[in-house]
Amino acid sequence: MELFSEIYSCYYQVLRHLLRSQDTLTIQDIRHRISGEGFEESLLSIIPKLEDGTWNLFEKDGKLYRSRLSSSFTTPVSDLEKSYLKALLSDPRIGLFLDREQLEALDNMLADVAPLWRPEQFYYFDRFADSDPYEDENYRDCFRTLLQAQKQNRYVDIDYTSPNGTRVHHHYIPARLEYSVKNDKFRVLALKPTHPAKHLKLETLNVSRIQSVRLLPKTLSSPVDLDAMIQRSYYKEPLRLRIVNKRNALERAMLHFANYEKNTTKIDEDTYECLIYYNRNMETELLIEVMSFGPMLTVLENERFLNSLKDRLQKQMRIVPPAENIYNT
Repeated sequence: MELFSEIYSCYYQVLRHLLRSQDTLTIQDIRHRISGEGFEESLLSIIPKLEDGTWNLFEKDGKLYRSRLSSSFTTPVSDLEKSYLKALLSDPRIGLFLDREQLEALDNMLADVAPLWRPEQFYYFDRFADSDPYEDENYRDCFRTLLQAQKQNRYVDIDYTSPNGTRVHHHYIPARLEYSVKNDKFRVLALKPTHPAKHLKLETLNVSRIQSVRLLPKTLSSPVDLDAMIQRSYYKEPLRLRIVNKRNALERAMLHFANYEKNTTKIDEDTYECLIYYNRNMETELLIEVMSFGPMLTVLENERFLNSLKDRLQKQMRIVPPAENIYNT
């Protein structure tokens, strides 16, 4: 297994749970557990490797699979993992989830460990330059208050500057914090009570636009199915992509679009079809991500997305001069 595509990601977690189980499993049992703990496309990567023995992790008895590990098996923290953790501590975003005392304690524990990488070794060529101010104290305070409210289903009082510059002030229930790789920004999916119907409306707020957050004593009286609310906001027709699996395109696409709800199907030996479900708030970012992916990906449907893609390409052609003009200047 590759170190940073399986071991430190969803595949590792799914397989760890399967291997620690002492139950005899059928391939259908394994499929069910992978679907429950992983992504839909995880089946495409894991099942073939288990069936053909590439990952020789189970003893096979006819159609039954038994883990080769005992229930007492433990995995100590390796030097590589320590080095990986030390590298994470150099990321300014880690301070949003850990307080100063926790960061200092981890720094002391890993004082003699060399980081696996350093931030200056990376160059992000397709990321917007106006990242969130992760080390700003007010930003950190707002983020941590939102995180606390999300865990406790608490209402908060938010003072927010909208994209058009209008200052707004509302009560919300923070439901989920999301990170945009392209924008290098966090956003909060927040439930806003409406009057007089007292229904909850789902809104997306950029954390960097929040001026202040104050916890309120009121909590959400009954659980809300946020995923169902998001699904109801999707367009009726998903984005349909064709992926030709050359130069590891399938794995790159699954990583590239990991933050979207999707369904991937194998068409033939080297071709896959991927359906991505999205709404208006996701549309622009998804469009940019599709355009940046490469020639192994083809947009098949829907008409709305195709028209937006054509419009954006035409705008870029008007902005960027033809190659022959560049060479003639």
